[in-house]
Amino acid sequence: MSGSSYSSALTLAAGAVLVSAVATVWLASIRSVIQVVAVQGIALGAVAMILGAHRSDPGLLAAAVVVLVVKGTVIPLLLGRASGGNTGSRESRPLVNVPASLVASAALIMVALVTGRGVGTLVGSTAGALVPMGLATLLIGFFVLVARRRPTFQIVGLLMVDNGIALTAFLCTAGFPFLIELGVSFDILLGVVVLMVFSQRLRIEFGDVDIDELQELHD
Repeated sequence: MSGSSYSSALTLAAGAVLVSAVATVWLASIRSVIQVVAVQGIALGAVAMILGAHRSDPGLLAAAVVVLVVKGTVIPLLLGRASGGNTGSRESRPLVNVPASLVASAALIMVALVTGRGVGTLVGSTAGALVPMGLATLLIGFFVLVARRRPTFQIVGLLMVDNGIALTAFLCTAGFPFLIELGVSFDILLGVVVLMVFSQRLRIEFGDVDIDELQELHD
């Protein structure tokens, strides 16, 4: 892969991870958000694959396959199951409305650009220049965790935090060792399965899993 095509492909894949994070903030439909999560997982896997192919690193290529399978396919399917098949439902009352969320996302991206610029300079490569994208994805993931009410969206926020960490690591250090990435991916997968079972039990018992409504039941 030539230098220009490598740079363009890596920038496109890393940019797709960040754009997917912003789209999650903008969208309210559970089905659409799950589709975006799948796109983000595929884009993250593409980052690892591009880096692995450029550096002829079998470990990175293996990590890319794990990410594509677990985060690009398995976890989105489980999120669909966690929503009880009601993927057409929407987040109607987020703690922060969509316009304010988009403004907050823009602010978080600016923070990531400022704080990540020094890291990119230290790395000193095409990949290093893209580090702010990983940091921005991480920050937006934390924002989704606190700004959304439905557990499905909060699982998505947790997954975005992990994807942001993984993207930053791939760009800074040419990726995690394969066994570490494998362990992290399956830890996230296990967490999604546990939350899926918990959400289904809540839906059976109470008919909904909106955080505020469950809090009212507690009160």
